[in-house]
This record gives sequence, structure tokens and C-alpha cells, in this order.
Amino acid sequence: MSWYRQDGEDLLLFLKLQPRAGKDAFGEIMDDVRKLRIKAPPTDGKANACLVKYLAKEFGVPKARVIIESGLSSRNKRIRIRQCRGLPRQLES
Repeated sequence: MSWYRQDGEDLLLFLKLQPRAGKDAFGEIMDDVRKLRIKAPPTDGKANACLVKYLAKEFGVPKARVIIESGLSSRNKRIRIRQCRGLPRQLES
């Protein structure tokens, strides 16, 4: 299994969030998850909101199409991006 997979028209991402990072950025791949650094703190849903906003921007989709399926209160997240046919070019490695 990889850190992402297609599920019909949707893309599933398996991420490990690192809140309070210096900048928002994808990090290394660790086993079957990819590290994602987020500047926001993990309080009052700020990190999750920042995560959705960042992924929507990176994948070029509206925020409403980025769904946190599991891990709302955990660092490990399963994200569904609706109607997304693949990774942005900068993540294809």
C-alpha cells in the first residue's frame, strides 16, 4: 500500500500531521503515510482547517471537496479529495 490511492473518481491520502511547523509543506514518506507539516496549532480545529485549506490549494480543488474521513483528533489522517484524478506534479515521486 502507498500513502495515496485512487478510489473511483476520488483520491485517498494517508497523512501524518505535524502541527506547529515552520511552514506548510509535504515531508517524507514513512511506511504507508506521508508526513505533512502544518503551521497551525492542534487546538480548536485550527490544524484541521489549515490542512483542508492547504490541500485544496495544492490539489487545485474547492475546500468542500477535501474531507477528513478519519483522524479528526489524531495526527494520523485519512483524507478524501472528491473528483481528483491524481497527484499534483510536484508530489509525483
